[in-house]
Amino acid sequence: MTDETQLAFHFDQTKCNGCKACHMACKVKLESNLNEIPRRVYEYVGGGCVDNGDNTFTTTVFGYYTSVGCNHCSEPVCVKACPTGAMYKQASDGLVKIDQSVCIGCGSCAQACPYDAPQLDTARQVMTKCDGCSDRLAQGKQPYCVASCTQRALDFGTVDEMISKYPNAARADTAPLPSVSITTPNLFISANPNAKASGSAEGYIINLKEV
Repeated sequence: MTDETQLAFHFDQTKCNGCKACHMACKVKLESNLNEIPRRVYEYVGGGCVDNGDNTFTTTVFGYYTSVGCNHCSEPVCVKACPTGAMYKQASDGLVKIDQSVCIGCGSCAQACPYDAPQLDTARQVMTKCDGCSDRLAQGKQPYCVASCTQRALDFGTVDEMISKYPNAARADTAPLPSVSITTPNLFISANPNAKASGSAEGYIINLKEV
């Protein structure tokens, strides 16, 4: 797989207002059950106020959003963890997909994925997740999450295209996301000025019930 063919997401943290339209569009497209969250929007906050002792205060308060689903990683640990071969990386475009005809719903892929991308369809007892909206790509359209973004904070194309269009973006290595060294995710982020590095303990996810 080369950067000319590997598909990737770009996310602009400076634009996202946390509306979660991408989250809802993805759920609708995949006909997800209530407890399935194929795309999530993390609200990461932290900091505080310091009394300077002269009737002034200094604030270090920060907050930003991060939209993340399946990142169609270059080194997908979900594929390695799948005992039946149901999870696979497509050779033509690098999309990571699930062959539900051989999926046994064991959840090994979900346990391995640091992004919580694979989700169990409890009704059918098979795993589901983002497939890049392959049906829309075949029609020359963008994935639903990208098309639904009210702030145009999401984009999708090859790795080369994302790097060319967003030269200041970097592979997703901002909190609360894990280190890119685990899977080499094909997600590039134009970081919020207040963004913290992966592994940072300076903030916390404030909307845990949603994600």
